[in-house]
Amino acid sequence: MGVRIYKPTSAGRRNMSVSTFEEITKKRPEPRLIEPLRKKAGRNNQGRITVRHRGGGHKRFYRIIDFKRNKFGIPAKVQAIEYDPNRTARIALLAYADGEKRYIIAPLGLKVGDTVMSGPDAEIRVGNALPLSAIPLGTQIHNIELEIGRGGVLVRSAGTAAQLMAKEGNYATVRMPSGEMRLIHLRCMATIGQVGNVDHQNIRLGKAGRSRWLGRRPRVRGAAMNPRDHPHGGGEGRAPRGMSTPKTKWGKPARGVKTRHNPRFDRFIVRRRK
Repeated sequence: MGVRIYKPTSAGRRNMSVSTFEEITKKRPEPRLIEPLRKKAGRNNQGRITVRHRGGGHKRFYRIIDFKRNKFGIPAKVQAIEYDPNRTARIALLAYADGEKRYIIAPLGLKVGDTVMSGPDAEIRVGNALPLSAIPLGTQIHNIELEIGRGGVLVRSAGTAAQLMAKEGNYATVRMPSGEMRLIHLRCMATIGQVGNVDHQNIRLGKAGRSRWLGRRPRVRGAAMNPRDHPHGGGEGRAPRGMSTPKTKWGKPARGVKTRHNPRFDRFIVRRRK
């Protein structure tokens, strides 16, 4: 896992860096573990754009990842570490003793030939998945479930790790990578270790075209728009915002003003990240 910096042979190359991919051991994905990924360009099931600045980009196959880790007590050997175009982390191909193959998010330090297992009786070792009740305090974890049996939804991007801080009653206190402290049920599963590809944060795209390859379209500043298109728009020359707080395109407060309100999950947040 390293970063390669190009020589400045052009303006686009001057600030560009890429991953060395030295940990990748297999170029082609497992045919039975991929499915077509149709582009939606930020549109919902009604065809309306709900996420702006999306579209274009290179074609991809979706890799079916085992976020649930529900094959308890069956050892699996790591056959390969692969690149996944749909996420920042690398993925590991597991071959279970019963012949089944599955992909998991590859943690830091997991190598080809290692054996991993999931279940309450698994060892405390990198790549093993256990319920929070069976994990010692202070352990670094990732791919954490929020609801029992649903599959891991938290801490899945490159280089991230949460820490198990305390256990009380039916809940464990987990410190998230953002600094937020959250209560999670002890029966929820989590994987031991830190997510791999930690150098991802050091990669610089270098040119606008590389953003387009990733399916990211240009973002236009509100101050560059007309007043009918954005609260920050209009004015002769460069104008101030003309309001006490910055606004989104739809007039909602932006930058530091709390707009999230979800009573179902707010009660599980012990300490916010700010």
